[in-house]
Amino acid sequence: MMISAGTAFLLIAVVIGLILLAVLFTFVPVMLWISALAAGVKVSIFTLIGMRLRRVIPSRVINPLIKAHKAGITVTTNQLESHYLAGGNVDRVVNALIAAHRANIELSFERCAAIDLAGRDVLEAVQMSVNPKVIETPFIAGVAMNGIEVKAKARITVRANIDRLVGGAGEETVIARVGEGVISTIGSSEHHSQVLEHPDSISQTVLSKGLDSGTAFEILSIDIADVDIGKNIGAHLQTEQAEADKKIAQAKAEERRAMAVALEQEMKARVEEMKAKVVESEATVPLAMAEALKSGNLGVMDYMNLQNITADTDMRDSISKMSGSGTKDEKRN
Repeated sequence: MMISAGTAFLLIAVVIGLILLAVLFTFVPVMLWISALAAGVKVSIFTLIGMRLRRVIPSRVINPLIKAHKAGITVTTNQLESHYLAGGNVDRVVNALIAAHRANIELSFERCAAIDLAGRDVLEAVQMSVNPKVIETPFIAGVAMNGIEVKAKARITVRANIDRLVGGAGEETVIARVGEGVISTIGSSEHHSQVLEHPDSISQTVLSKGLDSGTAFEILSIDIADVDIGKNIGAHLQTEQAEADKKIAQAKAEERRAMAVALEQEMKARVEEMKAKVVESEATVPLAMAEALKSGNLGVMDYMNLQNITADTDMRDSISKMSGSGTKDEKRN
């Protein structure tokens, strides 16, 4: 069956129309435009096309815009689109604005967008302003004046300060400041029992220091959750000091002993030196006698008498030694 030219032209026109319609619905978010109109948000179709050309996903802007409009918050398409192009989370910003509006918290879109671009979760900050957060610190160890270590764990109740979220310090700074205050309070206590009896004195002292200045939080309360006793640091330090003093004293005693040994050896060397001098002096006696005999100052009879006296002296020494040894043997028996 032959198809007429008019029918073929009509079919081709219908196919081309369907293709153009598909391209139109793909490039132009008509359904999103209809949803915006149904919600009472006036957005032109050309605005949506412009978003496509600027590589902005229209649903990421229009859906939050509809949500804000229904919540009674006035924001414009340009504001949301500029925040999206800056890399912000438009949906989270709008949710934070709605939460702040419901809680009667003054929060402008510009501040909310600045907080989001600063890398903070603005929705969580608004929720924390309504429902304060509890931060629990690890055990913080301090040493009282009597040397006893005291460990305390604190719970910090904080509320987000919207005005200081940009540029304010985070949770780590709050925990560090509270830890410093706890250590200072424990260290100023004369006895560890004072801390155990009145743990609330720690929280009162720490709260009075204004630790939340310059942070993104407002400290509502600091409660001491647990207090434990640690080591006797004072006794441990004294023991280590005593051990060090003992080693020093031992080293000094060893030094004195070495000096005494050295002095003893030196004295022995001097004794040997003096004995050598005596022997040397005794060696000159025979030479002097020979010289005296040669020069006539000493006669032969005088020399013989000297020899007899020397022999008699040696005999007496021998007899005295024998009698002395015998007496010792008798005593032993």
